[in-house]
Amino acid sequence: MYSLLSDATKRLCLLICTAGLAACGGGSSSSSSGPDLTQPAAPLVRVSTASPFASGCGGAGGGSVSYEDAEVEPYEAVNPANTSNIIGVWQQDRWSDGGAHGLVAGYSMDGGKTWKEQPLSLSICAGNASYARASDPWVSFSLDGKVAYAISISFTGDTLAAGSTSGVLVTRSADGGASWSPPMPLIADGASAFNDKESIAADPNNSQYAYAVWDRLDNLNHGPTMFARTTDGGQTWQTAIPIYDPGVGNQTLGNEVVGLTDGSIVDVFEELDGTSGNAITSTIKLVRSTDHGTTWSAPVKVADNFSVGTVDPDTRAVIRAGAGLPQAAAAPSGGLVIVWQDSRFSNGDHDGIALTRSSNGNLTSWSPPAEVNSAVSVPAFTPSVAVMPDGTIGVSYFDFRKNTPDKTTLPTDYWFTSSTDGMHWSEQHISGSFDMDLAPQAEGLFVGDYQALAVISNAFVPFYVQTNDAGTANRTDAYVLPPQAAPLTVTRNITHIAFTAGEIRMDSAFQGRVHDNLTHLLRGENPGWDKVVAARRLMMSPPFKGGI
Repeated sequence: MYSLLSDATKRLCLLICTAGLAACGGGSSSSSSGPDLTQPAAPLVRVSTASPFASGCGGAGGGSVSYEDAEVEPYEAVNPANTSNIIGVWQQDRWSDGGAHGLVAGYSMDGGKTWKEQPLSLSICAGNASYARASDPWVSFSLDGKVAYAISISFTGDTLAAGSTSGVLVTRSADGGASWSPPMPLIADGASAFNDKESIAADPNNSQYAYAVWDRLDNLNHGPTMFARTTDGGQTWQTAIPIYDPGVGNQTLGNEVVGLTDGSIVDVFEELDGTSGNAITSTIKLVRSTDHGTTWSAPVKVADNFSVGTVDPDTRAVIRAGAGLPQAAAAPSGGLVIVWQDSRFSNGDHDGIALTRSSNGNLTSWSPPAEVNSAVSVPAFTPSVAVMPDGTIGVSYFDFRKNTPDKTTLPTDYWFTSSTDGMHWSEQHISGSFDMDLAPQAEGLFVGDYQALAVISNAFVPFYVQTNDAGTANRTDAYVLPPQAAPLTVTRNITHIAFTAGEIRMDSAFQGRVHDNLTHLLRGENPGWDKVVAARRLMMSPPFKGGI
């Protein structure tokens, strides 16, 4: 049984907060007649340039659309041994039905002020004839800064379709991102399985170790978490193995390894359960290893995920965002912070940004999920999280607080908020408003299932994608906010207080919205998903689930 803070209670809390703290954040849709759309200006830096891939290099789309010169889904890593060295990766030339022409890596040697870039050899457009498309870029630096790892899901064809292939590929750089090695396959499958939503993490306590995780969906309707590691700085990788299988009809998604300050590592993921009833449900869980991934604990439940997804408030057009994909960051003393989209704070009306924490390495005890976005009356989505060595938490996210009644545009802003205690938050504006309606269509308006947030010294450094005012010729670009004299960090002014929900009471309508969001997530993530589901139904098996 569940219950939620009522809107009336939340508004009362806002009034009390405003009276006591002078500014409590918040906001709602503007009543102005037109949008105020602006492009990023200094100190924001545009990282991506024109696509390095030839037009049409990925072949015909068979009815799908290639959004050439559109960048989406960025990630970043900072060199621990030289924090002026940053690497960012992103999808280049997104397809409407999954993946992109390829992945591109940019690198900076001056703290993000200037960048150079090059394509990674992970798809046919970048010279790798084994795979037509690439997706889900991720990057990580070794502790000594001598090696950077970039990883990709590379694939050809629809999921489990005849002749299809998919693999997880890793490439490494020994010069801060200026050049990259030929890719090394961690796994390669044909039509019997599909590998998806991988990430990579170098061990923050040992320069020789790095870890890759992903989910592997097979034609027997299993979706376990797969794990591979290197123990020699990426020279070789051990054979990939499953480390957690939620059973037939279920799967993991969004696996992410985080190295904790106590020397252990955890894999945080979303478990999608399609066998518990007529509705798909999802739960954030983790498994833990204290021996560099040799053995793993039983799964630990962190929280239920009640995301209902994101839509345009005026037209109800779907925004493909980070729903169903938690993000995690290590905290001092073996702690961990996790953020995700969740609608528990609005009785299932729209998603806010939820955060929970563990402390002192006790990963079985978690703080009640708290809503950390300030404008609680509008959708907030796609959170990223980072934590400073002193425990200061930073979260970045998008929201629609500056939206207008004009149905032809969707003003969207990117925000940053930080806290030293997880309850009192200080918010700053990163960028916007920009028009989300210009984003590529990939089962919804799409700038990425995730964005990125890193730490350099006393500054949080967001790395993200937004749309351009150039229209359809150049829909999106990747941007970074380098460290500033007045950096993104906690300020003296507390702008809002996080809210926690009590017991949640879910009626059938609320449950239906959660199920519909998960269904849409899986459709958008997985090329040919509807065909696979139809085949499953003919076999009278539980629905297949997957992502890309």
